[in-house]
Amino acid sequence: MIISRTPFRISFFGGGTDYPAWYRKHGGTVLATTINKYCYITCRYLPPFFEHRYCVIYSRMEYCQTIEEILHPAVRETLRYLDFERGLEIHHDGDLPARSGMGSSSAFTVGLLHALYALKGHMASKKQLASESIHIEQDILQETVGSQDQVLAAYGGLNQITFLPNGEVSVTPITIPSERMHELNSHLMLFYTGIKRTASNVAESYVNGIEERKRQLRIMKDLVDESISVLNSGQDIKGFGELLNEAWAFKRSLSSSVSNPEVDELFELAMSAGAIGGKLTGAGGGGFLLLFVPPERQERVRAKLNKLIHVPIKFEFLGSQIIFFDQEEDYLAEEKARAGQTVEAFRELEPSMIVEGFNKPLVKEPGILRAREGRP
Repeated sequence: MIISRTPFRISFFGGGTDYPAWYRKHGGTVLATTINKYCYITCRYLPPFFEHRYCVIYSRMEYCQTIEEILHPAVRETLRYLDFERGLEIHHDGDLPARSGMGSSSAFTVGLLHALYALKGHMASKKQLASESIHIEQDILQETVGSQDQVLAAYGGLNQITFLPNGEVSVTPITIPSERMHELNSHLMLFYTGIKRTASNVAESYVNGIEERKRQLRIMKDLVDESISVLNSGQDIKGFGELLNEAWAFKRSLSSSVSNPEVDELFELAMSAGAIGGKLTGAGGGGFLLLFVPPERQERVRAKLNKLIHVPIKFEFLGSQIIFFDQEEDYLAEEKARAGQTVEAFRELEPSMIVEGFNKPLVKEPGILRAREGRP
């Protein structure tokens, strides 16, 4: 039995420059951090005593005989990628709603890849988890997603991530004093708008014509260095929040799908209550609203946004971890024997096979009547 824990992320600056359609030509960079909200993946080899060979539990339950029957695309293609042949049971649990701009899809892929490698007895490196998760999502699943979420989920921490035209990725931790790190963390507020959306659908609205948005993306890339300069100096940290506002204005100009009247109204309410800046996390369209608010004004902001769920957050620095490993009994021999059998299909007991008598249900079997003894 393996359990992996993989963090979600919030991106501050540079989002959009991490799409391969952009950075393969111009290079890209982002400033982002992982937070103490996680995706948990539990997996094990399924003992061969069930009718199904694959059990996948997430927002729905799937019981399948073959990998091809699995509907969850990331699960199906990751199992194919790793060439799994044995039966498996996989469970997903998350601290935050899916499709909400927190990098949950990539955290799922990284966490699943990590857990399955551990099940095979392989200790995957952070670089391997990041690069292979990018490959699965972008090349195999053909999803319109960037590359920062997978890297952050694998590595963890507050980082500047640089994407080179040759496809290489550089991860540089932001090494500021702990007091400054705490000051930044204490100014952040996260609210769930309740608007679910699929990130790739929003991203397609501007990635497909990304060369036409050179001006915005180059400025958004420059804001990464400016924001790091604020953190790394004695400047008032409110400058970081002001840059967030500037970055959000450029992000909104990428496509009409990035924001909407409901989100704009939430921003106006927050700013009127004392927020300095903010943005939607992820591709936009809905999901979580990240605000930069001085601590003394945060109660007023919460009062203004009292219809939204407030999620307290802290930075985390570990990335994807295997947090549980237990060598259960290995049923490989039984599984191979089962593969060579033609097992009768599992079925419900027919009502005609049950008779009443002796104040107990009796089960009618060929040639005998047997009293049920309360056994499972």
